[in-house]
Amino acid sequence: MAESVLSAENICKAFGANEVLRGISFQVHQGEVLSVIGPSGSGKSTLLRCSTLLEKVDSGRIAYGDLLMVGGEKGGKAQYSPAPVLQQIRRRFGLVFQNFNLFPHFSVLRNITEAQIRVAKRSQEEAVATARSLLDKVGLRNKENAYPCELSGGQQQRVAIARALAMDPEVLFFDEPTSALDPELTGEILKVIRDLAEEHMTMVVVTHEMAFARDVSDRVIFMDGGVIVEEGDPREVIENPKSDRTKSFLARFHQV
Repeated sequence: MAESVLSAENICKAFGANEVLRGISFQVHQGEVLSVIGPSGSGKSTLLRCSTLLEKVDSGRIAYGDLLMVGGEKGGKAQYSPAPVLQQIRRRFGLVFQNFNLFPHFSVLRNITEAQIRVAKRSQEEAVATARSLLDKVGLRNKENAYPCELSGGQQQRVAIARALAMDPEVLFFDEPTSALDPELTGEILKVIRDLAEEHMTMVVVTHEMAFARDVSDRVIFMDGGVIVEEGDPREVIENPKSDRTKSFLARFHQV
């Protein structure tokens, strides 16, 4: 089996009295597409945010390959690695948000080159070449001088994907990448993710697109109530779920 890019063990996270993650463990292997499905409030987005340092876990262990992000406790708090290690970890993943999060006052090209130059310390020439290559990849080369307000939602999301890819992440996270889009624009985003899957890009996709999860993923996790209820082969989980909770959730998605 391919090496583990990300491993999480017994992750717990609460907001006040609300336990959002209750002992979650999972791994993501190199070249794998893992889809996370489940009802609203099941903990999917919180799991993604805890995996990408946007939220801190209360307890548990998370590692990116050989780099430990968090593990062990001290004074009742989870112990995170020192800032230089966390900085290295941030370079290992990319994150594509629901609502694009592009800089509105930057052109498309600058949105993709800014972090390359400031964070990765690439030259302007190298950053621009990388940006243009990725804009070709997502079908937007003719939009490099446009501003986000001049683009459709689907185009903005494709720019956001190109921006994340520009930093050469080992794993790319998507948080409901089509939820802010009109249905007719969803297909263009799913096509980009399908193309990345064919190139064996390691991805974790929180999604409500069941047909996509079934057809593109290598593995699916179904979450509910802050725990993993069922996981495994996408066709098995989505077409022949074992858990009654999974069955009742998927019953809402006809003709998947």
